[in-house]
Amino acid sequence: MAWLSQLQIKLFSYSSKGLQCKQRLSQLALWLFVGLFAPTASAATLPKEQYSTHTVATKLNSPWSMVKLPNGSWLITERDGHVVIVKNNQQTRVNLNLEGLYVAGQGGLLDIVLSPNFNTSKEVIFTYAQGTAEDNRLVIAKATFNGTGFSTPVIIYTVATDKNTPQHYAGRALFLPDNTLLFSTGDGFDFREQAQVITSQLGKLLRINLDGTIPKDNPFINHKNPNTHAVYSLGHRNPQGLVYDYDTDQIISHEHGPAGGDELNYLTPATNYGWPVITYGDDYSQARISPFRDYPGMQKPSVDWTPSIAPSGMAYYGSKHAAFPSLQKHVLITTLVDKKLYSVNLANGKFTQSHVFPETTGRLRDVYVTTEGNVAILMDGKDAELMLLKAKVILT
Repeated sequence: MAWLSQLQIKLFSYSSKGLQCKQRLSQLALWLFVGLFAPTASAATLPKEQYSTHTVATKLNSPWSMVKLPNGSWLITERDGHVVIVKNNQQTRVNLNLEGLYVAGQGGLLDIVLSPNFNTSKEVIFTYAQGTAEDNRLVIAKATFNGTGFSTPVIIYTVATDKNTPQHYAGRALFLPDNTLLFSTGDGFDFREQAQVITSQLGKLLRINLDGTIPKDNPFINHKNPNTHAVYSLGHRNPQGLVYDYDTDQIISHEHGPAGGDELNYLTPATNYGWPVITYGDDYSQARISPFRDYPGMQKPSVDWTPSIAPSGMAYYGSKHAAFPSLQKHVLITTLVDKKLYSVNLANGKFTQSHVFPETTGRLRDVYVTTEGNVAILMDGKDAELMLLKAKVILT
């Protein structure tokens, strides 16, 4: 393969903004079990605590993410550009009027996170797909929330590399302790090689300031091509889980593989996570994507899921969350193919995996841990629901 010979070059260069390849239709295939890094199932049932299930919102239209406000209200994004506001058990739906919103395939309005200074600024951050079928991209926007609606969103960052596919936007966002914003971009599905091109912003984790400028300590800030300045890490396929483990001060992500090869990774700056050079998955056509399971200078995953579980959202359940002590120092992961919520134990070094809250089934889009430590689970698709699992208080 021609691309294989280029692996002698540590970081590829790429200068064109647009990508002209045509989208290919893929067919489903059997998944092969590799299992080299597959987590072991836990014999113990988690959580150990008793809990009750509550419905927070219903009749949601293809929701993607949610956040709970300090006053107890919920904001839920829908891919068609609406936000559902849940306050005092009442639902209202508002249109954000996002500039150039592109709703097709996996595109549309995606993530929502609160600004670190939300209590005073009321600022909310959104990620969404923008453009047309021929030229589209991920953008980051911010707006202020007044309790009943939003100001006109202002775009603060536009991913520099356009594509002509409606898949693999990634779009997950996370504020770090230094108040910088980390967010994921997908490889665009048809452009997997771009994940290894340092000057392409596809298949990357990008890091910016709240005003859209680039932090001076980003790992590639001195590269001659400005497209690289926002790059935090590379070699990603479609990372849709992104959390900060405050107990160990580490960033954790997960991403979709193809037919198998879903991954859990610990993120560090300037690290290459290998896609598509190293992967445990195969193409949907059953073709081998790469002969490599490891390669010099590329980081292998901490956890591999083969067959694929299709991880979607992820939340960190830390030591400060008190409602479910048995889940402390675990990540909670929703899945679209397995249709379950999993916990992965980060504390024991074995990444022990458990199926938790079995009442919640179906395609699960996202998971959120409240300040109290209760767990919210967002369903996927039409007529979806937001559920809340609350620990029961045992009186002694």
